[in-house]
Amino acid sequence: MLINQLSVFVENKPGRLAAVIEALGKNNINMSALSLADTSEYGILRVIVDNPDGAAEVLKGIGVVVKVTKVLAISMDDTPGGLSKILDIFLKNEINVDYMYAFVGKTEKKAVMVVKVSDAKKAEEVLQNAGVVTLGADEAYRI
Repeated sequence: MLINQLSVFVENKPGRLAAVIEALGKNNINMSALSLADTSEYGILRVIVDNPDGAAEVLKGIGVVVKVTKVLAISMDDTPGGLSKILDIFLKNEINVDYMYAFVGKTEKKAVMVVKVSDAKKAEEVLQNAGVVTLGADEAYRI
């Protein structure tokens, strides 16, 4: 299943990232996964939260630009080669990985990766056919 990820555009200035994280916390919004990439002018905070719609409203309210993107949260064996198996499925089906980052999870012996791919619907189908578990919103937002 596809889940909602927030891409938050944050000025690369002292205190701006802290203000974003503080706003989420003050509004009782829990983060499960995040990634931060930066340039000299701004950063892109990609975050999985338990209330994406509420988080987007909160963040817009403090003046940051927020975009909602559909991504996959993939559960895989937390063993050497676990990620390689997923990437091989994508390669065999000509699906490009745009970006990915780790998910903080509480599942035993499993790792969870957030993945943005070139064709999310096709990726869901080929992963399902290969027996790979993707997390739905209820699971992903509350891990």
